Amino acid sequence: MNRQPVVALIGSTAVGKTALSLSIAENLNAEIISVDSRQVYRYMDIGTDKISQSFRHEIPHHMIDIVDPDEKFTVSDFAELASQAAKRIYTRGKVPLFVGGTPFYYNALFHASLNQDLPSDNNIREKYEALANSQGAELLHMRLSEVDPVTAGKLHKNDIQRVTRALEIWDLTGKAPSQIYNEGTKRDYGFDVLYIGLSRSREELFSRIAIRLEQEFNSGFPEEVEWLLDNGFDERFTPLKGLGYSELIDYHRGKMDFNQALENSIARTKAFCRRQQTWFKKFEPAIWFNMSESNHEQEIINLAMNHINNKEGDSPE
Repeated sequence: MNRQPVVALIGSTAVGKTALSLSIAENLNAEIISVDSRQVYRYMDIGTDKISQSFRHEIPHHMIDIVDPDEKFTVSDFAELASQAAKRIYTRGKVPLFVGGTPFYYNALFHASLNQDLPSDNNIREKYEALANSQGAELLHMRLSEVDPVTAGKLHKNDIQRVTRALEIWDLTGKAPSQIYNEGTKRDYGFDVLYIGLSRSREELFSRIAIRLEQEFNSGFPEEVEWLLDNGFDERFTPLKGLGYSELIDYHRGKMDFNQALENSIARTKAFCRRQQTWFKKFEPAIWFNMSESNHEQEIINLAMNHINNKEGDSPE
């Protein structure tokens, strides 16, 4: 098939993807597809650092505010909806620009995902989450290593959400997730992706993370979480276990004070940032730019335009 050329702007949290993406989009006549596992949820705005509605009116954004926090949303759902959005954007004579920091969404969309929905069971998931909370994430990871060393080798021991999901699949199917993936029929969405990666020094990234979270905590994030709790969206649902939300739920429940919630959120986000950097190192083809040295904006814009224009004769089947 003729492959559809697309550009993906990747990098860890707080590296500066959003601001640069707007400039790239203007030059490419592009619309942005968010590749963020938390921005798909409605009502979770401040804590997920969603771009404002005013910017969305200037440059259309897709894959934001798709489902409520208590709804199931899978990687397969993302890949299918994002691929449809990209094709609609091209049909209207514009270019899709993928922007975000969720590696497993990129893998599903650009590197052949399973063309099937795997079973799920909330009771099994909650059992493993409770085990991680009571006996530690490392024990949960060791359990996965026993049944699926391949998948365990790809997941950090503190990535409780995906370790739990892998064990849930094992319990429900009797097969290792890696085996299911190898045996399953893959869906190829037909994209030719160029990854443009942004990086910064560790010191600068951590400083930017702390500044961002301090601003969010003092600009309505606690009130956002309070509204979610008042409307029944609580820690029973996976999105509310995420960075910042979990700590602020504990704050509202009187389990920690405001400063402790902020510091814990900063610490967890820094750890997540390190994992993102590890994951993205495996992505290819990727061209990386150190934004601590220079903003590289024009160079990145030229690179993106060349990738699209050099393949402008291609079109999706």
